[in-house]
Amino acid sequence: MRQDRVPDTTSDSAAADGLEMSREAMLDLAREAAEVLVRRHGELAGEDAWDGEFREALEDRLLQDPPEDGQPATDVMERAVRDVLSLTLRLDHPRCFGFVPSSPTWPGIVADFLASGYNVNACNWLVASGPSQLECVVIEWFRRWLGLPETAGGLLTSGGSAASLDALVAAREAAGYPERATVYMSDQSHPAQVRAVKIAGIRPDHARIVPSDDRSRIDVDAFARMVAEDRAAGLNPIAVCANAGATATGAIDPLPELADFCAAEGIWFHVDAAYGGFAIVTERGKKLLSGIERADSIGLDAHKWFFQPYEAGCLMVRDVSTLEEPFGVRPTFLQDSLWGAGHPNLVDRGLQMSRSARALKIWMSVQTFGMAAFRERIANGLDCAARAEAYIDASPVLECLSPATLSIVCFRVNPAGGEMAGEMAGEMAEEALDELNREVLARLFWEDPAFVSSAEVSGKFALRICIVNHNTTWDDVREVLEAAERFGTEALSSVGQG
Repeated sequence: MRQDRVPDTTSDSAAADGLEMSREAMLDLAREAAEVLVRRHGELAGEDAWDGEFREALEDRLLQDPPEDGQPATDVMERAVRDVLSLTLRLDHPRCFGFVPSSPTWPGIVADFLASGYNVNACNWLVASGPSQLECVVIEWFRRWLGLPETAGGLLTSGGSAASLDALVAAREAAGYPERATVYMSDQSHPAQVRAVKIAGIRPDHARIVPSDDRSRIDVDAFARMVAEDRAAGLNPIAVCANAGATATGAIDPLPELADFCAAEGIWFHVDAAYGGFAIVTERGKKLLSGIERADSIGLDAHKWFFQPYEAGCLMVRDVSTLEEPFGVRPTFLQDSLWGAGHPNLVDRGLQMSRSARALKIWMSVQTFGMAAFRERIANGLDCAARAEAYIDASPVLECLSPATLSIVCFRVNPAGGEMAGEMAGEMAEEALDELNREVLARLFWEDPAFVSSAEVSGKFALRICIVNHNTTWDDVREVLEAAERFGTEALSSVGQG
């Protein structure tokens, strides 16, 4: 028997027989890994949100020939934690406000460990009937939350980029593969949309960028004019990519108006809700995202505002057959999967054939905590952003550059009109304000435990905070705003003295 060949040893090193380890060594390593992660979780809030190292230093530590002989597994793991895993942006830090962070639940983390241990390939029903059914369950949850019809369906993806590509392939198929196809998106859209256009074989100059209004929302009138002009020039508009939570500002495009226009023009209506989509489970979010239920396709990322580990993206389509038509390729080497005919074979809905069991983490997290807890934590992000906007508006130092539509707020240091600025209360040149705020951002980066990123809003350099961590409190947000005020005041004082 196989187990007879496993050495009876408690050593944490790899066993002498090939690539096997003893039962005791396996448990020791798993326990130590769990201890590392739980300890990290408990200490996280007291550390800085970012740590990193220069390439030269890391090459000295890591760029070595692989060893011929094995080493104790716990030693290898300790080195990985010290020299690799700790040198990252700590996206789950309660004061990580840069980009779009991620704060996974512990059941979600354990689910990934289990799925990896079971070595699941969630490609089709024959290979993974349990994981396939669980993915269908999670997709059905999403369908109901979004208000899509019963014909809707989809699949879990690596993230929003893969979801965008799958959606665009479906749109091109639905349009009949026309020549000179054009796709539309706003100047606030995620670059994943442009990449999807290129990968799908549509000319890059046919990725038409529509200007946004003063609220960072797509200009529907400008979009309509561009479609009319392109049709007159012999082009074939096939899809528009709308934002339900633009990455820079959190802006939501006018979804009902876009849905009306697309229905009248026969244009595929895709909504990029990778960041903002899960606000739909709250009452406020449902109102803000009104019209999303009319989309032909929707991209979501559960590893963002639904508190899951990477990778947990999703694509939902209004009619699941629009995915199965382009992706349902059945090679002869999969002919044995006939056993699952008539069942959902998720490989027929997207670009991946080998697929991890992504649904397990979502399902285990929701089963463990319940939807009331998820709703409350998502609502906390909405609340903190609204309070941040009010704080900024009341500050004599800060200026709000975009409203807190969801959980993103863009702002800057601007002394114009502020009593604290004294003689500098007059309006500074925009170039000087941009430089001032770059200095504030640099000081936040190096001197404050929080991590804040930047954005451009209406041509202005902005400090940007995105609040999607289930452990973030108002105190975390308030203190980073106070730090921005303090650094801004000091920078202004140095300018005045100069």
